[in-house]
Order: sequence, then structure tokens, then C-alpha cells
Amino acid sequence: MTSRETLKALVEARRGLLVPGAFNAMSARVIEDLGFEAIYVTGAGVTNMWFGLPDQGFMGLHEIADHTARIRDAVQVPLIVDADTGFGNALNVRHTVRVLERAGADCIQFEDQVAPKRCGHFSGKEVISTEEAVSKIKAAVDARQDSNLLIMARTDACAVYGFEAAIERAEKFSEAGADILFVEAVTTAEEIRSLPHRLSKPQLMNMVIGGKTPIIGSEELAGLGYGIVLYANAALQGAVAGMQKALTVLRDAQRIDEDPNLVVPFAERQRLVNKPFLDALEKKYSV
Repeated sequence: MTSRETLKALVEARRGLLVPGAFNAMSARVIEDLGFEAIYVTGAGVTNMWFGLPDQGFMGLHEIADHTARIRDAVQVPLIVDADTGFGNALNVRHTVRVLERAGADCIQFEDQVAPKRCGHFSGKEVISTEEAVSKIKAAVDARQDSNLLIMARTDACAVYGFEAAIERAEKFSEAGADILFVEAVTTAEEIRSLPHRLSKPQLMNMVIGGKTPIIGSEELAGLGYGIVLYANAALQGAVAGMQKALTVLRDAQRIDEDPNLVVPFAERQRLVNKPFLDALEKKYSV
């Protein structure tokens, strides 16, 4: 199967596919190397790690497309790509789908926030009208060249109009052709447990470490029937913690030896970037 067909089958199985987020090609390699079956190309992660800015609409189509293409070259597993609001109106959404499909996305996520968007777990969010949001999902569905490319529709209406309004929006997105539904920033375990019974399409549940949604184990979420359990920025938060730990030692001790509690060994770093494979190729093609 293609990576798009693989992702479709994984999501439709509704077994709580555990998906970490990647913010660059190296983080994607680590995720794949550890055996995860899919990767989420995180807009917040790209914004934080590429610009050093918060997730408040600073990322554009060029940045997420570039990161998607680089990650696609680095790994084989399916890629779910965060396209924020689609970077404009329905026509911009159409263009975004074309660009990200060429870049190697297997699923593209769109949300219904007013631009500039902000992290789903920040306060002060606003959403566009249901009618405009539906038109953007329709445009996304119509724009794909490969019918196996999945369209994910996210609503942030829960924080603005309440849980019931968010469910109503998600149902309309389903009717517009969305393949996966994502109700963001629900705030109670009861809401989490009720969603799979309220909406017929496969759903994603976003576990944000330190966010507004209570953390529930992926096994329980799988039992509830979620298609995807997302940890969009676990790798990012872990990487920042690791950098702070290693660099604090360097600052205080004025040196770092090859301590596996602080840094990966030099050889492991080379393995993760495929140096042995490239060395073999170099030998094969040497004159």
C-alpha cells in the first residue's frame, strides 16, 4: 500500500493510533526509528523551533511545505500535516492542498479559527462562521488529486461557543467531506469519552502536555474508538528539556563528555542521519 492508503487503514481501524509530532527531519527520524506508525508535522513545533515564536499564526504555507518535503524525504511512514487555517479563504485552501499534496502529505489538517490563529490551548481564540468553515473544507476535499489523501477538519468552537456547538460544527464538516474530525481543547474527561459516540467519522484526540485537555492514556482512548491519539509536541518539549539539561552542565562544568544521560553518542547521531547507508552508496559509486 501507499503511505496514504496505509494511513487511511490505520485511522479507520479506530485503535487509537499513537502519533507524535515532528518539528524537523531529525525529530521525524527519531519517531520513525522508535517504531511509531505515523508522524504529525506540527505547525506549533515548526513555529517554536524554526522562528523561536509562539503558535500565533507566524507560520506560512512556504514554511510548512518546506518542512513537509524535507521530512517526507527522511522517513517512510505516513505524514499528517498541520495547515492551520489554510492561509486564507477557500481559494487559498485549494492552493494549500495542491502544494502540500505535492510535498508529500498523506493527511492535511485545517481549522476554523480566525486568522491569525493561535494555539488551541491558548485563551482568546475566535472562530469563523460555520458557513465559511464548511466552504473551506469543501474546497480542500475538491482540491486533492489523490482520493486517498485525507482531509482532517478541526474545530476550536468548544472554547468559544461550547461543547455542543463544537459537535454541531464537526458534524457539518463531516457532511462537507472531511475524512477525520478533530474537536480541539475539550476540557473534561466526560467530553472526551462522549465524542466517539456523538460523531460517526474517525476522530483525533489531542493530548497537549500542560494544556486544557485532561491526559488520558492511549489504550483507553483506543477502547473508546478514537482513530488517532496525538502528542503534537512531546518530542519538542523533550528536546528542549534535554538541551537545557546538557547546556546547564556545559555552562557549569565547562565540559561535557560522552555521557548517555546527557547526550546521545556520536555514533548514534550518525546512525540516525543514515551515515552508514550513505557511506555504502559512496563506496558503490566511487570510481
